[in-house]
Amino acid sequence: MLLKYSPKPNCFNAAANWAVITITELIAQLCFFWSIFIIFSLMPNLYIIAGCNGAGKTTASYTVLPELLNCYEFVNADNIAAGISPFNPESVALGAGRIMLQRIEELLKQKVDFAIETTLSIRSYVSMIKKVQQNGYNVTLLYFWLKSPQMAMQRVALRVSEGGHNIPKDVIIRRYYGGLKNLIQLYIPICDKWLVANNTNVEPIFVARGGLRFETSIIKADIWSTILKQSDDNESKY
Repeated sequence: MLLKYSPKPNCFNAAANWAVITITELIAQLCFFWSIFIIFSLMPNLYIIAGCNGAGKTTASYTVLPELLNCYEFVNADNIAAGISPFNPESVALGAGRIMLQRIEELLKQKVDFAIETTLSIRSYVSMIKKVQQNGYNVTLLYFWLKSPQMAMQRVALRVSEGGHNIPKDVIIRRYYGGLKNLIQLYIPICDKWLVANNTNVEPIFVARGGLRFETSIIKADIWSTILKQSDDNESKY
């Protein structure tokens, strides 16, 4: 094993982070991201860190963004809400969303790299992606997958026990399947570059990657098949 990362204080626990990366996987993915740099080195970048609730998006961001992608602007509506109202962030969610959009507009004008976090359970990011691309941005999507909504619930429950914010189970389920559906049908087709990783276990497993200018590469066919099936599932039966 080559690297071991620890989450920052108050981040989600080590079970959801990029704790260990094998040499082979690291080299392969560094080559992947290096190809992004070579092709789009003169373009500003938007990185979309996506996945269901509890997938470890925020934890991974603290490593992937500054250490691998050299990106230091992370616009996170949850963090904004927590800053406004630490004990009741849900009460200021709408206001935090507006602040997030304002910050994105500022970063677009500055033409700097930045990242956002989302479950992809809403469709509104499609228009934002097209807008930033029209403004000369390259858009890279990093999606962290968990094997089931039940695991997502367990991760969220653990986060709550450590002082994190709670999310109702029905919302977790809806976002889990809605996010996967939108990932496959809406977001993968329009992103310049995308990568899907299985974050179910301690070691992240790279599943598939591709992009507008790149051929799709399926690294773990069995997991990719499961993801495609889940993207067609109806969450109401759960």
